Amino acid sequence: MSFEQLLAMVLDPDLLERYGPRFVDGLLVTAKLVAISFTLGAVLGLLLALARLSRSRVLQHLSASYVYFFRGSPLLAQLFLLYYGLGSLKGFWQDMGLWWFFREAWYCALLAFTLNTAAYQAEIFRGSLMAVAPGQYEAARALSLKRSTTFFKVVLPQSLLVAVGPLGNELILMIKASAIASLVTLYDLMGVTKLAFSRSFDFQIYLWAAVLYLVIVEIVRRALKHLEARLGRHLN
Repeated sequence: MSFEQLLAMVLDPDLLERYGPRFVDGLLVTAKLVAISFTLGAVLGLLLALARLSRSRVLQHLSASYVYFFRGSPLLAQLFLLYYGLGSLKGFWQDMGLWWFFREAWYCALLAFTLNTAAYQAEIFRGSLMAVAPGQYEAARALSLKRSTTFFKVVLPQSLLVAVGPLGNELILMIKASAIASLVTLYDLMGVTKLAFSRSFDFQIYLWAAVLYLVIVEIVRRALKHLEARLGRHLN
């Protein structure tokens, strides 16, 4: 079998012309879902990490319970709970003025991914904050720096250098896990793939999806590697 014949088996021009634009649309939906949820999850995760490291027992227990639940239960169950569970309370959400949110698969998926990744990022941030040497805090106090200045100018930059690797892994895991969003009728990359396969019954559709996910992950991996090198350039 020649290379041209093999290529024709996995890259049908007619099929590509018919579904190529839909794959692009699905890819954009996936990128948007992951980017927004990861960013919101980072903000919430940092707040949870600070709560776990605070002196307040109440904040410690509340944040620990949050992390325990969202790390201990499947993301798919959390997504179904939000979309099919809370989404079934139509009358309640209409009274609250929030039905516009819970009736949309996009918003439910965004919320589920944000809450889930926040739990994982909270542990990453907690570990990176604890990795900052106590001498850094002592030096900041010796210079009479404010607590906010100490955190944002001294502690946080150093902790991010430790956290960037694990955060990159979490982002890659989110990209791959985003495929389950298609189960709540969201036409992301996997949702478009399932739709295209149901109409064409051609296996190469799933091959395209696998390659696209691989390309996204590789781009993110290289970008994170470059970012980590820039953040740590003063250590070399």
